[in-house]
Amino acid sequence: MSSHSLAPDADLLRSRLERARAAAAGTGLVIAPGSDLRYLIGQGGGSFERLTTLVIPADGVPVLVVPKLEAPGYAGLPLEALGIEVLTWVDGDDPYALAAARLSGAEQVAVSDFMPALHVLALRTALPKAEQVLAGPIVRELRMRKDAAELEALRKAGAAIDRVHARVGEWLRPGRTEAEVGADIAAAIVEEGHETADFVIVGSGPNGASPHHSLSDRVIEAGDVVVVDIGGPVAEGYNSDSTRTYALGAPRDADVAATYAVLQEAQQAAVDAVRPGVSAESIDAAARSVIAAAGFGEFFIHRTGHGIGLDVHEEPYIVAGNSLVLEEGMAFSIEPGIYQPGRWGARIEDIVVVTADGVEPMNRRPHELVVL
Repeated sequence: MSSHSLAPDADLLRSRLERARAAAAGTGLVIAPGSDLRYLIGQGGGSFERLTTLVIPADGVPVLVVPKLEAPGYAGLPLEALGIEVLTWVDGDDPYALAAARLSGAEQVAVSDFMPALHVLALRTALPKAEQVLAGPIVRELRMRKDAAELEALRKAGAAIDRVHARVGEWLRPGRTEAEVGADIAAAIVEEGHETADFVIVGSGPNGASPHHSLSDRVIEAGDVVVVDIGGPVAEGYNSDSTRTYALGAPRDADVAATYAVLQEAQQAAVDAVRPGVSAESIDAAARSVIAAAGFGEFFIHRTGHGIGLDVHEEPYIVAGNSLVLEEGMAFSIEPGIYQPGRWGARIEDIVVVTADGVEPMNRRPHELVVL
């Protein structure tokens, strides 16, 4: 399935383009291939040494500057209906001059956060009088608030990853390595409706105490507690991300049940705190206060959550110091963890969306420690 086979319709994309121009408020936008480009035109494309970029001037027609050899990859998009002109170029042409010509006179130009320095510096040379700023703060104001189509894609992704977690018992058992289990899970992520497996974490025993452990050749043992954190994109480009914690029979450590109960309470407290009008940091505090009160504060070593959509990690971040006020349509993870180095770790993660009067979880699997 091609990456733009389930692109939003032209009316929705046109609305996004208009809102992006309005949000830029007189600043020219230069959008590189990636999730911002996919959000605005329905196709993310690829970033290479040859310049591809969408230029949205403060006034005038948006233009997609693209190498002629890459242009066929954008042929299925409703660019004409969106009012986007396509400017192709070949080796020997100066693509930066093509982009700059659409931004002549601009005092400020906002470039994609992840545009390669190769292109950023060349654009700076082509537009010496324009101040360069980041486009991220402009575009994220749009992307943080998910529309109905985006929410439906997130529900689809959440249900798909729930189906994988429901099957973990097929593969997770003593005598197998984390890598062997991870390979089976990765295949199931695709089988259950994702385009790819974006990440698979199987952290068994002491490896579970490392939040971003991936996979290793460690042989899983009876009594292990195992953190399984998995996700990937569905065809619409929106991602799943869900963690559940498993035990291979009775846990060998006597403190697992009591500690896990604290984690479960903390995760639920954070979910229950979500509603419009509260701050992102207050959700982090809801989880952290439960864990700290039980004496495990030093073992919760990351933020409570991150936004999700076309990127696995995007705004808003659910972290101390983020006073952003939550609004309807914002989607993010709630994933507190307790990690005891050299012993074991546990995490519970759901994706949730802020609704008009509360919260809608995208994941529906039970939160209890799953004993296999």
